[in-house]
Amino acid sequence: MNITGTITSELKALGSAEKAAHLSYFFKTGKGQYGENDRFLGVTVPETRRVAKAHAGVEKVDLQRLIQSEWHEVRLCALFILTIQFNKGDETKRKELVDFYLSNTQYINNWDLVDLAAWETIGTYLLDKPRDLLYRLAESPLLWDNRIAMVSTYAFIRQEQLDDTYAMAEKMMGHKHDLMHKAIGWMLREAGKRDVERLRLFVEKHRLEMPRTMLRYAIEKFSPEERKHFMRKG
Repeated sequence: MNITGTITSELKALGSAEKAAHLSYFFKTGKGQYGENDRFLGVTVPETRRVAKAHAGVEKVDLQRLIQSEWHEVRLCALFILTIQFNKGDETKRKELVDFYLSNTQYINNWDLVDLAAWETIGTYLLDKPRDLLYRLAESPLLWDNRIAMVSTYAFIRQEQLDDTYAMAEKMMGHKHDLMHKAIGWMLREAGKRDVERLRLFVEKHRLEMPRTMLRYAIEKFSPEERKHFMRKG
């Protein structure tokens, strides 16, 4: 059995039908939903990480097969392997892995797949580079590209670099999908942990145009009185 088959078999052995059914519901795999037709083995994230760690040295050709798997957890395992290799790699290796990631975003097709790897790879790679790439992803017709763009700014936030988070929030504030409202609100909330006054000013300026979910996420750490103030309609 090749390494792709070995990894898939190990994950299948860890899965359960009960968990798979729960995950299929949780990640909205029904007709017309954002995760339509995705398939789950019923493996937890920590278990998937352990499998990835055990096979972290796979070649790119095998990583390609893994990221294209029909199984959600196998694709997640590929992203964990990519992240491990990225963190250990030199600049040349990191660029190769970023290019690989960006050429496969159609398979990074649920919010957990984005959130568990995007900032640590794409965001970290761009820390000392121009961020044009993220603004191109923000303009993509693919929802997952848009979420990658937003969530990647978490790497910047961790380094007290907040400008791109706010610029991206403004750029995609009118996004139609609830998953983007949540992602933007989440990143604004994280930015607010570093500079709460800047978040207050941003929310005061945009609160009437921000989707309500986005607004609720952004002000989640505010006091009840402040939340009431910012959520008022007028």
